[in-house]
Amino acid sequence: MHDLVIANARLVDGLGTPARDGSLAVKDGRIAAVSDDRGGADLGGARARVDAQGLVLAPGIVDLHTHYDAQLTWDPYATPSTALGVTTVVIGNCGFTIAPCRPAHRDLVVRNLTHVEGMSLEAMRAGIRWDFESYPEYLDSLERRGLVPNVASFVGHSSVRTYVLGEDASRRTATDAEIAEMRRIVLDALRAGAIGFATSTLEQHNGENGIPMPSRLADGREMAALTGALGEAGRGVFMLTKGMTSTVPWLESIAAANRRPVMIAAMFVDPGDPTRVFRELSEIEAARARGRELWAQVGCFPLGMEFTLRHPYPLEAFLAWRPAIVAEGEARYRAVLADPSFRAGLKAEIGQPGVPNRFSDKNWDHLTIAEVTRREHRDLEGRTIGALARERGQHPWDTFLDFGLDGELDAMFDCRLFNIDENEVRRLLLRHPHAAIALSDAGAHLSFLCDAGFGLHLFGHWARERGDLTLEQAVRAVTSVVADAYRIEGRGRLRAGAWADLLLFDPKTVGRGGKRRVSDLPTGASRLDTPAVGLHGVWVNGVRTVDEGGRLEECGRPGRLLRDFAP
Repeated sequence: MHDLVIANARLVDGLGTPARDGSLAVKDGRIAAVSDDRGGADLGGARARVDAQGLVLAPGIVDLHTHYDAQLTWDPYATPSTALGVTTVVIGNCGFTIAPCRPAHRDLVVRNLTHVEGMSLEAMRAGIRWDFESYPEYLDSLERRGLVPNVASFVGHSSVRTYVLGEDASRRTATDAEIAEMRRIVLDALRAGAIGFATSTLEQHNGENGIPMPSRLADGREMAALTGALGEAGRGVFMLTKGMTSTVPWLESIAAANRRPVMIAAMFVDPGDPTRVFRELSEIEAARARGRELWAQVGCFPLGMEFTLRHPYPLEAFLAWRPAIVAEGEARYRAVLADPSFRAGLKAEIGQPGVPNRFSDKNWDHLTIAEVTRREHRDLEGRTIGALARERGQHPWDTFLDFGLDGELDAMFDCRLFNIDENEVRRLLLRHPHAAIALSDAGAHLSFLCDAGFGLHLFGHWARERGDLTLEQAVRAVTSVVADAYRIEGRGRLRAGAWADLLLFDPKTVGRGGKRRVSDLPTGASRLDTPAVGLHGVWVNGVRTVDEGGRLEECGRPGRLLRDFAP
């Protein structure tokens, strides 16, 4: 007797083979059988049966790039990912984690995350349940509480560095003894079940008061030692969010030294340097030809976010913006924004070529005033800063900053930064054999963006509406391809013996809905949300967690903390 049979489905197996009609049986959390009989009569009896009514049944989406490390301590659902078809999330990306963490460093870690990942300080202070110190204790804590999706976790560089160096982690290079201690912690984490080691060298990754996140202070000795732990353990992925000084050849040398996969984020079509990602993908292809497993982590959205001038995350990559970051109090901040020399520095820097993944002078026509705070400015809603600057005969920096100083520091801007030209995204990224589609950033930048529905967007926009991918290709890209890249066994495919992570949707309507703001974080803090469209069911390890009405509150905790990975 099976636990579940889903009959009369259109099966898209996650492996790229043509869709076919059929049925599927589940027992003990795994797929027991897949049948070409639409009615599923040949599968035998089941405790529960679902008539899919011709809808697509596919593997659940695997999201490689999330930041639920803190949120999972109070929210086992990983909201909103579960309700958007995601059945497995990978946390700890960029090395921004909350374990290991000494009690004395808890508030420092949280304040840094508040800044670098756009999270509510009050929500994290109220919500995080600190019943762990070491990284293995953190994994045990998650497992003990229970999870709705499956979760795999990176051990994060910035947390390891803070644990060993304390407040010096963002101030100096490490000694040989400190490096040895960090390597020991990374090895222990890998042996306890970490999926790999994650770090960041990205220049805009700053913590509180504009201080660099700890990983950015690591020198070559430290990077070699900590990535070397992957080679010593013989397991794990090296994930890097890359800054200007981190080159693909350097990353190839790490892959060669350790014989482990290297995942490089974030690969965008950048209006400020449109040929850079082509060059880097060519370098990845050459490395692959030499037997080094490098991956380009790409996104299927135009990367954009909402922000205010009071909290202008996209601007903090500018070196000339630093006086605004360190300004104490609103009066001083306003004085900096009005300072002609400050503005001159911004105007000079924005014109400098060759700075990757930074707001550029090509973005002004994609920077829209979404919501004003003063009634007399209502006519400006929906206008772009680029258009207003041309009308006024000003440099866009002056138009932008003058508008903010005119009582609009809290006005909401909507900015599209990268991947704006969809034809280039299709040609370069979505069908590249060494690309991993991810970059949702789910769990981070909650006030600014919500790209957790990237998989549904891929199915609806890129496959159905644009036809750039077949549905079979789109499903494969966010299921088996990414699961295999990270050595996550038995997931991302409809095959007998695989785990029953399942997704039921209407291919005629599937997608993500419009943006909305909800207030469901601890202390009532708000976040952006995008609801699912055309989603009829999600199962994690055979347990239904979502139906046509959305998330099922009484689904239990069917997710697993993933600790064992393929070599």
